[in-house]
Amino acid sequence: METTRQAKISRLIQKELSEIFRQQTAKTHGVIITVSAVRVSPDLSIARAYLSVFPSDKGAILLESINRSAQQIRYELAQKVRYQLRKTPELSFFIDDSLDYIEHIDNLLKDK
Repeated sequence: METTRQAKISRLIQKELSEIFRQQTAKTHGVIITVSAVRVSPDLSIARAYLSVFPSDKGAILLESINRSAQQIRYELAQKVRYQLRKTPELSFFIDDSLDYIEHIDNLLKDK
């Protein structure tokens, strides 16, 4: 169960990461990265960010690139939240494929 503090930090990190990715993807036309959820560990040292990528076929390539630049993204995040958080958590990124799963289920239901 997530504590109130974890929930607040999750929302803060999600908001700021969304802004960072919005600024970075403004340069690459045709790609949209959305931070769908952030989960913070109970000791607030690790944050797992779930990303939704459009178009979804570029998801694996973008995730690999994002994981390579995770330290730079963490630094940018730390600059934005330096007055709210004492220590910025380590970031790990994952693809949120729930939209693809929903689309797959819809397609299966339409076929029947």
